[in-house]
Amino acid sequence: KLDVVLDGRSIDYLVINHMEPDHSGALLFLLNKYPNIQLVGSARTADMLEGFYDITSNIKVVKEGEELSLGNNTLKFFMTPMVHWPETMMTYVKETKTVFAGDAFGTFGTLDGGVTDSQLNPDVYWDEMVRYYSNIVGKYGSPVQKALRKLADVEIETICPTHGPVWTQKENIEKVIGLYDKMSKYEADQGLVIAYGSMYGNTEQLAEAIASEAAACGVKNIVMHNLSKSHLSYVIQDIYKYKALIIGSPTYDSKLYPAVQSLVSALENKNLKNKYFGYFGGHSWAGTSVRLLGDFADKMQFEIVCNPIDMKQSLKEDVYEKAMTLGSNMAKKILSDDEVVPNKTTDCQ
Repeated sequence: KLDVVLDGRSIDYLVINHMEPDHSGALLFLLNKYPNIQLVGSARTADMLEGFYDITSNIKVVKEGEELSLGNNTLKFFMTPMVHWPETMMTYVKETKTVFAGDAFGTFGTLDGGVTDSQLNPDVYWDEMVRYYSNIVGKYGSPVQKALRKLADVEIETICPTHGPVWTQKENIEKVIGLYDKMSKYEADQGLVIAYGSMYGNTEQLAEAIASEAAACGVKNIVMHNLSKSHLSYVIQDIYKYKALIIGSPTYDSKLYPAVQSLVSALENKNLKNKYFGYFGGHSWAGTSVRLLGDFADKMQFEIVCNPIDMKQSLKEDVYEKAMTLGSNMAKKILSDDEVVPNKTTDCQ
C-alpha cells in the first residue's frame, strides 16, 4: 500500500507517537525497505528504539511544543507521558487541525469496512471506548487529565487514534473528549455492579437478593457479573461506568475465590477511585473472604456502605435481612447527589 501511495518516492520522516510493539513492530521492515527515513519521537522513544530494535541512528528527538515543517503542513508535538507509556506523545497537524493521538481516544472493536465515524455506526463504539479506557489507560487518570489540558486550546477537526475509528464529526469528537475527561476524573453514572464468585450457588443467591432490593428501591442500572463466566475486561468496563460496586466471594482454600481474586488484583493495580462499596462472603466452616475483601476496601479508600455480610453455608433469614439492608442503603447512596467520601463507612439501619 505504501508503494502505491508513494509511487517511487521515498519517506522522509516516520513520527513515532508510541513505542508499544503493536505500534512499532514493523519498524525494522520499514527501515530495511526505506533506509533513509528519519525517525521522530521523544527522548524516551529514542531509548526504546535502541532497547527494542537496536536502532541508534537517524533519530530526531523532539520536545514539548516543538514544530516540524513538512512544506504544506506543520507538525506540532505534545508530550503525553503515561498515556499509557512513558514515551508517548501526540502529533498535531496545524493546517488540517488533525490530532494523531496514539492510544488516547482509542476503542476496542473492529472497523468492519469503514475507517471514519461517518462511514460507521459510532454507537457501536461508545461502550467499547469505556472498555478500552478502563482496561488499557484507566490506571493513568492524572496523566490523561494533563494531556487533555494541553489540547484544550487546540482546534480539532479530526482525531486519529491507533485503535478504533477516525473521528471526524464534530458531535462525535466532543463526545470522545468528554468521555475521556469524565473517566479520567473517575466520574461515573448512577448504577450498581455486583461481581461475585459462587461454587455451589449460595453466594449467587445472596448476590441476587441484594440486587433485587436495590432494584426495588429505584436503581435501574444494575449489572451482575458471575466472575466464573464474565470476561474480566467487561467487568472492569462496567465498574468504571457505574457509581457503586459490591463484590462477593466464598472462601476458597482460606483465600478469595480465584476469579474474585483476579478482579480484586486488577482493580488494585488500576488505582480505582470514587466508589460506593459493599461486600459479602460465604463459607462452610472457616470464613476469610470477608476479611480479605475488607482489606481490599481499605487499600482502595472506597466509601463503604453497611457492614459486610458473612454467610455461613446457606442463605438463612437473618442473612437475607442483611442483604435487604445492604441493597436498600446502597440504592440510597446511588440515587443521592452526594460525593463519595473516601475511607468512610456508613452504618446501616
